[in-house]
Amino acid sequence: MNWIPLQTEAQLEAIREKSAGRPQVIFKHSTRCSTSAMVKGRLERARTPDSIDFYYLDLLNYRPVSNKIAADFSIPHESPQVLLILNGQCVYDESHIGITMDDIVERSGS
Repeated sequence: MNWIPLQTEAQLEAIREKSAGRPQVIFKHSTRCSTSAMVKGRLERARTPDSIDFYYLDLLNYRPVSNKIAADFSIPHESPQVLLILNGQCVYDESHIGITMDDIVERSGS
């Protein structure tokens, strides 16, 4: 898994733009949460499709970015949480133990 660090609000516009050509996934992770660690590990052990970009957001260090994601995509904040962005819109979101690579891949059409 090649996580792309998500650290600035400006990156969100780039994610929207890139999502016109390929699926973009944002994984919101709390480094203090055991469930979040378990889900992150499960994603990292799964086969990662080359056709999707995966962004990693450290919620404790970049909470304003998380708040902007919730506002921009009209998705209430959860942790851990995954958002799938296609054509500038969040088309799928899931949280906690419901997060699986199989669901991400299925919803992305990859």
